[in-house]
Amino acid sequence: MDSESSQFQQVQLATILGPDPAPFETLISHLMSAGNEQRSQAEVLFNLCKDNHPDALSLKLAHLLQSSPHVELRAMSAILLRKQLTRDDSYIWPRLSPSTQAALKSHLLVCVQQEVAKTISKKLCDTVSELASGILPDGGWPELLPFMFQCVTSDSPRLQESALLMFAQLSQYIGETLIPHLNTLHSVFLQCLASSSNSDVRIAALGASINFIQCLSSPSDRDRFQDLLPVMMQTLTEALNSGQEATAQEALELLIELAGTEPKFLRRQLVDVVGSMLQIAEAESLEEGTRHLAIEFVITLAEARERAPGMMRKLPQFISRLFAILMKMLLDIEDDPAWHSAESEDEDAGESSNYSVGQECLDRLAISLGGNTIVPVASELLPQYLAAPEWQKHHAALIALAQIAEGCSKVMIKNLEQVVNMVLNSFQDPHPRVRWAAINAIGQLSTDLGPELQTQYHQRVLPALAAAMDDFQSPRVQAHAASAVLNFSENCTPDILTPYLDGIVSKLLVLLQNGKQMVQEGALTALASVADSSQEHFQKYYDAVMPYLKAILVNATDKSNRMLRAKSMECISLVGMAVGKEKFRDDAKQVMEVLMSLQGSQLETDDPTTSYMLQAWARLCKCLGQDFLPYMSVVMPPLLQSAQLKPDVTITSADTDDDIDISDDESIETITLGDKRIGIKTSVLEEKATACNMLCCYADELKEGFYPWIDQVAPTLVPLLKFYFHEEVRKAAVSAMPELLRSAKLAVEKGQAQGRNESYIKQLSDYIIPALVEALHKEPETEICASMLDALNECVQISGPLLDESQVRCIVDEIKQVITASSTRRRERLERVKAEDFDAEEGELLREENEQEEEVFDQVGDCLGTLIKTFKGSFLPFFDELSSYITPMWGKDKTAEERRIAICIFDDVAEQCREAALKYYDTYLPFLLEACNDENPDVRQAAVYGIGVCAEFGGSVFRPLVGEALSRLNVVMRHPNALHSDNVMAYDNAVSALGKICQFHRDSIDAAQVVPAWLSCLPIKGDLIESKVVHDQLCSMVERSDRDILGPNNQYLPKIVSVFAEVLCAGKDLVTEETAGRMVNILRQLQQTLPPSTLASTWSSLQPQQQLKLQSILSS
Repeated sequence: MDSESSQFQQVQLATILGPDPAPFETLISHLMSAGNEQRSQAEVLFNLCKDNHPDALSLKLAHLLQSSPHVELRAMSAILLRKQLTRDDSYIWPRLSPSTQAALKSHLLVCVQQEVAKTISKKLCDTVSELASGILPDGGWPELLPFMFQCVTSDSPRLQESALLMFAQLSQYIGETLIPHLNTLHSVFLQCLASSSNSDVRIAALGASINFIQCLSSPSDRDRFQDLLPVMMQTLTEALNSGQEATAQEALELLIELAGTEPKFLRRQLVDVVGSMLQIAEAESLEEGTRHLAIEFVITLAEARERAPGMMRKLPQFISRLFAILMKMLLDIEDDPAWHSAESEDEDAGESSNYSVGQECLDRLAISLGGNTIVPVASELLPQYLAAPEWQKHHAALIALAQIAEGCSKVMIKNLEQVVNMVLNSFQDPHPRVRWAAINAIGQLSTDLGPELQTQYHQRVLPALAAAMDDFQSPRVQAHAASAVLNFSENCTPDILTPYLDGIVSKLLVLLQNGKQMVQEGALTALASVADSSQEHFQKYYDAVMPYLKAILVNATDKSNRMLRAKSMECISLVGMAVGKEKFRDDAKQVMEVLMSLQGSQLETDDPTTSYMLQAWARLCKCLGQDFLPYMSVVMPPLLQSAQLKPDVTITSADTDDDIDISDDESIETITLGDKRIGIKTSVLEEKATACNMLCCYADELKEGFYPWIDQVAPTLVPLLKFYFHEEVRKAAVSAMPELLRSAKLAVEKGQAQGRNESYIKQLSDYIIPALVEALHKEPETEICASMLDALNECVQISGPLLDESQVRCIVDEIKQVITASSTRRRERLERVKAEDFDAEEGELLREENEQEEEVFDQVGDCLGTLIKTFKGSFLPFFDELSSYITPMWGKDKTAEERRIAICIFDDVAEQCREAALKYYDTYLPFLLEACNDENPDVRQAAVYGIGVCAEFGGSVFRPLVGEALSRLNVVMRHPNALHSDNVMAYDNAVSALGKICQFHRDSIDAAQVVPAWLSCLPIKGDLIESKVVHDQLCSMVERSDRDILGPNNQYLPKIVSVFAEVLCAGKDLVTEETAGRMVNILRQLQQTLPPSTLASTWSSLQPQQQLKLQSILSS
């Protein structure tokens, strides 16, 4: 900036901050100006004041706040002061001089005392709380608490309300410092709630009590506030009785917060509290908004599973009342003509807000309480609704059934007959909206109750859907029947679907030629899913279907037909994948020409074509494989553009009442983070997620062919590992990491990397692996943690030795973190088991959560296994650090899966590090021997495998344990159901371990007993890896004429020949080709050298078909 203008600005600032108040007032009013120009000039000046003269600016704002006669200037000053005192980028408090700080604090308290405008009072309390939250915990405002107590006990309702508002906002920061004043606070809150005649004071007291209760960490402290609950509820009922519904709604919102965070606080008075809420929900004289909040309260309690598991299931009488209320809300639906004309998408024409709240709450209620609680209530009420004369009741029953299916699936699957009858009977209902709801229910049940519904009832459901496609009177019903075929076939095997294909495909072709666009779109979606589910069985329909699909793709060019064309792309690409490259090749070229010209044209931003096209290209690539490479230069630029879309985010403060502006056609998802409310445009996120998934598909499909794009794709996807707005985006980025590394490695190995060498793979791996580790550290979702570990494991397998020590160190440290975090989550779940109302359903949900946790442990085991295989002995210093994390996993209190993983990790160390691992035998072998007889077969398998490894590499360290090892293996092999499919892997590994003991510790065993015992267990056929090892060992022993295996006078030869015969007759599964060749040579030698009588008796011990097969093998 030149010196003249900067001098001019200095003069401006001096005037603004000078003794005359007018220029400063003008500046503040310009900040509120509607004109952009004026406002942005004012912002520049304001920021200059803040940067250069923070003291003067804050005092000016405080002065204006205290003395300006203009309400809007006082309000703006309060807001601006709050912003400057918020602990973020604009925080100026630490830069102020002590005298300014003191002046500001006293100004603010004077303002609180004298401000009369209600809106400004609230803003002032916000400003005071904002500053106090930062400085009060460290004793930076000793005057504040006495001031608040003084206000709250004064006789001014205005001051009482202000103090209570500040208590509410500050309790999370200073809750602990208030503990000594619990009794005083209790009586203050009780006084304000019970005796104040002012409803604002009562609501503020409700907010303060609820916030305060939430920040008390000890249950006994919380219990001292139990007696406030009746007066808290009274605040609500009094507001309702005096017709102050806005106040009542504020109270309800606060109580909902309490139900979500401290449900147990309500437990002792649950019956009264829930009873009152249901009364409000049933009161038809009240506003919908009030009744919806009362329902939200009860549902929130039902959903508070982590904090009060099982509590609401103890109140069955209330659940049936709530269910009845929600069912009644579903009756609030108009028979809107727009629904019948089916010209547009508005499926919900005629549905009220009551209807949609009822629908959403039934779903949430069923998911949170489960089928054992909900199904008995539903099976009482739904038949009554279906038997009533009004179509609305039939409709409501079917909608309810679809809504509760997800939460009640386990129980509903047991009563499928009743459920299916209920729905299929309504396919004939005279009212089209009821028929639509019945089809809708079948679609939903196909998803939630599949595949049982499909396997048991296909012969009733598919013909019913096919018949509904003939409903030309009601095109919306037709279209919906077609889309229900999609839901049905997604959970369906080709053998169920194939017999119905003739009928279904021919009907769908009729619908494709029908005038109504909605019906055509439904038919396209259904054809696509039927092709996808029936795969090569769809070939016979290809020639009939493809011309229609291509015609739509080429001709549906109007804006009104965009969705139709998009669906035709989806359908063509899925049909192509189903029938395969040979059948599809000629049409594929034509289709790609069309897609390329569309890609080149300017599509509008809201055109669905874009996302459908991204997916269609990826399917075409899967179908055509390497033949797709020439098209990549067309496909990739727009795909990268979609993957790089910035999320469309609006951020407001969570406590403002201004809702985020939502334009009609966009769905916006809001999440609250701390004190910010974030609104995100979902369509942008979905396109981004689709694009990321497609990038992953291409890398996976094209392998080294994807190499030219890696340098653009890696920097796009790596940062998305931490894209917290959308899980699908993160999942896709995670899956792509190993694919990118693999593609680079193959390209380098096959000489297709434009002269780049291994250092390029290292560079890429140095970029990807640390990013994955860091993302794993911050990942909130357990399921994605497991995927990240899986991806990390694959990356290490691909770039293995290229990792340097610091990277291995990071991975190991993160694995420690993962194990610790997982153990903490498990401990928290165990706490839930101790809750008073914990029941079997909670136990079931807990088991499911723990299974997800096991997935994480599984991946940890795999990662460590890979690191051990890659770095062998040089990994051992890291293993030593980890052992304190791994050893506890052997504990009897741990799950079988954890024990198995811990054993596998030790097995890997012993096998890969050999002599270097001997020092661990003392610690681990006792565990291993004990685990050989664990009741879980997977644990037994890992343990006996480990015994084999230690026998092979343990030498003199293992020798003293041979006796115990034999008796442990013996128990596994003599288990009465040893060869049952659950146990056979453990059995096979025990046999293999016994073989290792025979091979490496012959001098420590009674060989004449043990070797024949081992032979009698052969052949093994379950574990195909071990079977090859064991049968090769047998072959070697026979080749060197091992006395113990042949037995005195060759008495075990017949057994050996029969093992060879069985192994050779089984093809390549049980033996390598090399071993098989050696076996054949041994048998030919025996034919020549054995006396004919011995030979005859040996052959006769074989089954006739084995004799034939063996003869043909030997003679070939």
